[in-house]
Amino acid sequence: MTTEGIRVIGGVDTHKHTHYAAAIDDHGRLLDHQEFPATDRGYRHLLTWLRGHGELIAIGVESTGSYGATLTRALTTAGEQVIEVNRPNRLARRMDGKSDRLDAEQIARAVLGKTSTATPKAKSGAVEVIRTLRVTRASAVKARTQAFNTLWGVMIGAPSPLRDELALLTKRTLVNTCLGLRPETDELLSLTSDPDRLLLATVKTSLRDLARRWRALDTEITALNRQIEAMVEATAPELVELHGVGAEIAGQFLVTAGDNADRIRNEAAFAKLCGVAPQPASSGRTTGRHRLSRSGDRAANSALYIVTIVRMRRHQPTRDYVERRTAEGLSKRDIIRCLKRYIAREIYANLPKPTADQPRLTRVQDAA
Repeated sequence: MTTEGIRVIGGVDTHKHTHYAAAIDDHGRLLDHQEFPATDRGYRHLLTWLRGHGELIAIGVESTGSYGATLTRALTTAGEQVIEVNRPNRLARRMDGKSDRLDAEQIARAVLGKTSTATPKAKSGAVEVIRTLRVTRASAVKARTQAFNTLWGVMIGAPSPLRDELALLTKRTLVNTCLGLRPETDELLSLTSDPDRLLLATVKTSLRDLARRWRALDTEITALNRQIEAMVEATAPELVELHGVGAEIAGQFLVTAGDNADRIRNEAAFAKLCGVAPQPASSGRTTGRHRLSRSGDRAANSALYIVTIVRMRRHQPTRDYVERRTAEGLSKRDIIRCLKRYIAREIYANLPKPTADQPRLTRVQDAA
């Protein structure tokens, strides 16, 4: 069968060790399906296999932020158009069942029917570095909190003389004091028959070890904060200069937009991505009503809320706006919604965009 004039759309169902691909033409007819290993060699074979069926138009990939991230980078580098497909066709799944082949075929059909049109994040630049550092920092912060909560619980249940000494200390002073505890040696404890003495020594050992863990995590978090701040300031200096936007908030906006921020068509699309686009809620005789969006990136929505609150307290133009809108009869909730929408427009305008002299990806005809 000749492949001339055939326009091909691919769909890939991604997994940890293998990826299952399906190819359909622009009329929706299934051309072929096959499984490939999730390795660099497998990615090259997958792309060659898809191109062998005709002119490759686009490739839908599932889970481009996890199992499909490496495949997405490989296909994008090869010059192919990759579409992010994360929601399966539930009606087709109920009617036809579920398998890797069926899922890959439905992914390709979602691209053909334009029910999925999102361009995936590049995950190959400075923003991906910032995202990785932020994920590591978030894990360390969670572990540090858990370590201190455990330390506090052990201290509260400690024998009275030790507990009375430590209970009134502040957080960091408590940790420093526990670092200086000197429990008795194991050899001495093995010879003693005093259970109270044994308990006190064990509690001191636990408190010291937990304090060391907290200190190590605190040092790690401090180092990560410096790295994140340096990366954010180098990547988006204009963003950090905005009122109420520090390195932490700017880092969240960068991660939300991705390395290829030009994938977001306009500031309205960015507002919808952040969950601050007003949604119509009119019905019957009620017209012109809007409500808060509950979709989008909730972390970015939270960052916009923080910037809004900071500006409402310390930014005079924002304070003037709040007074004017309050006089017009708007509630505080509605004013915050409006401010978040305005701030999202300002954030989008200051996101780093690719310059004209940056090299564009060119399509590679032979990926083998």
